[in-house]
Amino acid sequence: MTNTPETKIITADLCIIGAGSGGLSVAAGAAQLGRNVVLIEEGEMGGDCLNTGCVPSKALLAAAARAQSMRSGAKFGIKNTEPEIDFSAVVDHVQSVIETIAPIDSQERFEKLGVTVLREHASFTGPRQVKAGAVIVNAKHFIIATGSAPFVPPISGLSQTPYFTNETIFANRDHPDHLVIIGGGPIGIELAQAHKRLGSKVTVIEGQTILNKDDPELVAIIRNQLTDEGIDIHENAMVDAVIKNEAGVSVAVDGKNISGSHILIAVGRTPTVGGLNLKAAGVDYDKRGVKVDKRLRTSNKRIYAIGDVIGGRQFTHVAGYHASIIVRNILFKMPAANNDDQAPWVTYCDPELAHVGLTEEQAREQGHEVKILRAPFNDNDRAQAERDTNGMVKVLTNKRGDILGVSILGRGAGDLIQIWAFAISNGEKIKAFTNMIAPYPTRGEASKRAASAFFTPALFSKKTKNLISFLSMFD
Repeated sequence: MTNTPETKIITADLCIIGAGSGGLSVAAGAAQLGRNVVLIEEGEMGGDCLNTGCVPSKALLAAAARAQSMRSGAKFGIKNTEPEIDFSAVVDHVQSVIETIAPIDSQERFEKLGVTVLREHASFTGPRQVKAGAVIVNAKHFIIATGSAPFVPPISGLSQTPYFTNETIFANRDHPDHLVIIGGGPIGIELAQAHKRLGSKVTVIEGQTILNKDDPELVAIIRNQLTDEGIDIHENAMVDAVIKNEAGVSVAVDGKNISGSHILIAVGRTPTVGGLNLKAAGVDYDKRGVKVDKRLRTSNKRIYAIGDVIGGRQFTHVAGYHASIIVRNILFKMPAANNDDQAPWVTYCDPELAHVGLTEEQAREQGHEVKILRAPFNDNDRAQAERDTNGMVKVLTNKRGDILGVSILGRGAGDLIQIWAFAISNGEKIKAFTNMIAPYPTRGEASKRAASAFFTPALFSKKTKNLISFLSMFD
């Protein structure tokens, strides 16, 4: 390309496009290891997770949980009270949490680490060159970490109707009277429960079944919880049209009309590749995202891609994991392969739903002879003490005791799943849990109880009883 007198040229070891979780992790690691790093971000530092995803949604859910606890004190001998919701103050709380965390992801922090930060749109001009505003960056390696954006379906009338996505709803200070949510995945379900507990009427419309990537047995418990709280759920329902009216919005669903004050679109996400000019860089991609190999290299081996932009499991912790693979591959010259199918995921509704490994359906499709182990929380003393027994630990193994997958439904499931993620990623068998001493009383005991169930049939079998009888002869 032709350079103008105003063009500045930078030569770097690494050029990272996108300052979300993955991009920031690579930038911080590489800079602290002495590499010359350029980081390009046209939007907010911190990406979706900090500004419009994980952080604000969990802050909103925390406020909603406080409100709900006021309604459910009677079981502890505390009078139920309907809370007074100051929705604008709730939004202040959400924004305050973002502002508290933001300095960790700020431009100032990364510049102090020695990173050159360009707040511009990046576009490839060749296989080893990017243009960002008036700056041209030549680098040995590039990392595409541009994340994803909400997918907006081509619903009739939607383009003429105001609607929220996760990128806009957390700044809303107008308390929704009736929030209609199109999409029953994790984002839709979390925000449905949060808004219901904060005083809104909520309707969820899902084309399949809610949380359809999770264990159906546990999802059924969540469905009952949500409907008990007053959320109206329409499953296997298709939205035909959306019409703006004086009251807000009317949603046509399978020949019926649902009227609401606000609408949220939460039907999935699409990789952010627009405007990158990937063709000029020789990088292959399709509607599912940038194509990469096991080492996260694109078709141009000097260019890597990580996180949501490659499709697959779109989680902040997966992007961070991808970052570690990039550091090992590029900086330490240690061939490292992506294995994010071992990454857990959590839906932070109440009760929480967490999973790692194979689902029961996947395990059977792969030909495993599945053994199912369950430990319901109504058998757990800590859960009973807290009057919160909704859920269970559900473990899938094969006959040899290999752990195939685990789903946990209940309070703190996202924390409880971590020991199972550790076990699966390190190839531990179910016996490892029987050797563990779990503190009492904790919900973690349920994990050991589920694991112990693997050995129960053999332990109390006739064969074992005969052995004990024989051994007793030597007393």
